[in-house]
Amino acid sequence: MNIKTYVFTCLLTAASVASWAQQPGPGGPSSGQRRGAPDLMAENFFPPELIMQNQKALNLTTEQQTAIREEMQKTMAKFTDLQWQQSAESEVLDGLLKQERVDEKLAVAQLDKLLAIESEVKRLHFGTVVRMKNILTTDQKTQLRELKKQSRPVNASRDRVPGNTDESQRPQPSEK
Repeated sequence: MNIKTYVFTCLLTAASVASWAQQPGPGGPSSGQRRGAPDLMAENFFPPELIMQNQKALNLTTEQQTAIREEMQKTMAKFTDLQWQQSAESEVLDGLLKQERVDEKLAVAQLDKLLAIESEVKRLHFGTVVRMKNILTTDQKTQLRELKKQSRPVNASRDRVPGNTDESQRPQPSEK
């Protein structure tokens, strides 16, 4: 994978509002999270999709719907601008890295520009989810936490049957 593709993938991943708010996937703690390390974003914020899909159940007011929609529109506009910046800076880095002899100082300086854009994307996302959370009432946040619990993948509990501590109920590794 070339650096341009790698950097774009990193930015796209970092910018994905939903990805930060999702629970760890089937890989569990070994897939990038240390055992016991909390996912602060997932624990404390709500995916915009979850809010949008449950706006009636949450009894969002017209004012809340408008405020959340405006937040998302502002975020997308800024994100689009950052994508353009990232693309331009990636092209410059790509050109530097394709040279037979890479000037390390120039390449590192260019990488710093790309990392600064990535950091700005993360700050943009963080600010957006903070503002969205602050738009919601305490009851709505409680309801969203319950909805998040219900939507977690079955294997997120590390193959345990809810309410069952019997080891014999756990799937056993296949013998070879």
